Amino acid sequence: MAEHGTRVRRVRRVWRRTFSLSWPIAVQQTLNTLMRTVDIIVTGLFSPTAVAAVGLADLYAQLPLRIGLGLGTGAITLSSQDTGRGAAATRDRAITQAFLIGFLLGLPLVLVGVFLSRPLIALLGAEPDVAETGGRYLALVFAAAPMRIVGLVGARSLQGTGDTRTPMVVNGTANVINIGATAGLGLGLGGLPALGIVGVGLATAIGRTVEAVAITAAIAVDRTDLSFARPRSLTITRQLVAVSLPNFAEGMSTSLANFPFNALLLTFGTEVTAAYHIGRRIYQQFSGPLYRSYSVAASIVVGQTLGEGRPDDARFAGLAITALSVLTLGLAGIVLLVGATPIARLFTSDPATLEYAATFARVFGVSMFFFGLFFPLSGSLRGAGDTRTPFYARFTGTAGFLLGFSYLAGVTFDYGLTGVYVGIVLSYAWWALVVAIGFVWGDWAATAASMMAERADEAG
Repeated sequence: MAEHGTRVRRVRRVWRRTFSLSWPIAVQQTLNTLMRTVDIIVTGLFSPTAVAAVGLADLYAQLPLRIGLGLGTGAITLSSQDTGRGAAATRDRAITQAFLIGFLLGLPLVLVGVFLSRPLIALLGAEPDVAETGGRYLALVFAAAPMRIVGLVGARSLQGTGDTRTPMVVNGTANVINIGATAGLGLGLGGLPALGIVGVGLATAIGRTVEAVAITAAIAVDRTDLSFARPRSLTITRQLVAVSLPNFAEGMSTSLANFPFNALLLTFGTEVTAAYHIGRRIYQQFSGPLYRSYSVAASIVVGQTLGEGRPDDARFAGLAITALSVLTLGLAGIVLLVGATPIARLFTSDPATLEYAATFARVFGVSMFFFGLFFPLSGSLRGAGDTRTPFYARFTGTAGFLLGFSYLAGVTFDYGLTGVYVGIVLSYAWWALVVAIGFVWGDWAATAASMMAERADEAG
């Protein structure tokens, strides 16, 4: 009985710490979603050509996002571990290297934007006017690619120390500026010139630049626990790349899978494709801030606890955060199951699209349980430096079930959309199963210990 009471108190401590770390991340994600929603609304006021142009350009805009998130994963891993073990000097050198690598990786994208943005849009089969409009927008987005990557790396570096509020304030301020500039420069409000789609792209570039400059300044002027330090360790470079690359590949594999999956959906009709995107937007709106915040919080808590030399406590914390995630995301899933139709009606009034959208929303509602498992467990593994297991989970689940099973069941065996629905759920179930196996039986704690020992030896 006493042991049970002790375990309950430990769970409550982890949950309180998780909430303290998570709510700023959830607010930050909500503001990101709001900014993107405003972009879509303003673009929709121009023309269908503008909407198509931005949609196609955004496919390429995934590249700096994925680079930033991948390198940010390396930054949060090393930052959290070194914070836990009190190695501030090594931590500062690590995040400085992450900043520099991220900025340098973004520079080629600036050149791509200047010289190849229009051909890249045309390559997707766009009409000439769409390619021209999308090319101008993409050139501006890629012009800010180094800043986009630096902003993401800076946020993850600070979060690794346990500071999730500074990135929220910086990102929130940048998003408010972005929203205001989108309305002002896009529509000509507030005495600003009406630049249309160019104004929307310029607003994005301004927002990303503000974010990168602000987060760099916050670190440089000693307003945070981090500081910049002269890079001098190839061991840190190697570890950053080793941790970051699988996460980059994980994100890109999911993004690239959208192409064939959307092609599959189109075989069932335009209404089905539209309905899928509505259902996807609904679940992301409901659950995105939650599962992303749990994933980052798990990386912070597990990474710092491993840095303190307490692997058993790190494993307990990962499981406790997962339990909280399953509970809250499970409730969100029930809301989607019950309220799918009225929620979907907010996005469309077309009867056929509404019916399909409500069904897709229910499918995602069922999948919430697996989201609740996958994201905190994968975040825990990333905090330890194991980014390969989450990559294997998403790649094999997406290729084998979201694409393979959905096509075989839906088209080859003629089960139609029912086969696609099952394929979606099975892909997320597979994600959860693989990371659960990796968390329970993997040697991620030894991986973290080995990484920290290498950095300590070189520092010494």
